[in-house]
Amino acid sequence: MTAQALIGFGEVRHARQRPVANAFVYPSYFLMLPLRSLSQTAAPAAGVWAINRPGPLSFFETDHGDGRAPAQGGAVAWLDELLHNAGIFDATGEAWLHTYPRVLGYTFKPVSFWYCHRADDQGGSLRAVVVEVNNTFGERHCYLLDHPQYGVEQRASKVFHVSPFCEVQGHYRFRLMRTFGPGPQRTVARIDYFDAEASDPGATVLLKTSISGALEPITPLALRRALWRYPAMTLGVMVRIHWQALQLWLRKVPFFRKPAPPQTFITR
Repeated sequence: MTAQALIGFGEVRHARQRPVANAFVYPSYFLMLPLRSLSQTAAPAAGVWAINRPGPLSFFETDHGDGRAPAQGGAVAWLDELLHNAGIFDATGEAWLHTYPRVLGYTFKPVSFWYCHRADDQGGSLRAVVVEVNNTFGERHCYLLDHPQYGVEQRASKVFHVSPFCEVQGHYRFRLMRTFGPGPQRTVARIDYFDAEASDPGATVLLKTSISGALEPITPLALRRALWRYPAMTLGVMVRIHWQALQLWLRKVPFFRKPAPPQTFITR
């Protein structure tokens, strides 16, 4: 059975622990897209929802990966190439992409999650997760989580610059959760940042972040609700990032200049 595109309504949480405490919660929405299924079905009719074409709320494959166009296989071809280069050949089930859309043509995606499943049963067990991170300097990096499990912590060394108020050191701890089934569905993506190596017994968390929400099918009504409630949502993401950075700067949190990007595009 072909999977259905979903939209999630929820919130973004961010809490910095030191050297000063700074926390915020913003309402938000996001897309949860079954990319393999969508690549095999016709594009939705013109209206609020658009795939690879302009619209009030749209999704473009070129916003992800290496920017591969649909004529070149699109984002799924890029994803399969990434996985194969990492020696992962059994993630042939659904590839769910948790990401922000373009709203009125504008988008900024701080982080997107590719949930790559096996084709071993009706839903397919989780085989890999690709965490795709963008910074405000136009750079992109991917963290590949091999053999993950929903609800089980995964770790990766931090190698990519995101915030000028955090050094490129230490590690991330990911905990990704999703409910499936005919009843209400939810998803939670938690990323905690530790500014010390995972092997350090004294490592303590510096940042706690999460994106969570209730999932429902993408319908004209749901999309109109998203646009009416949050007409400039993706622009607001960028504005809020800079506003929170200003708050930290005014409170004299140490500032770190952007280092050179990592030499490899993927950290496993």
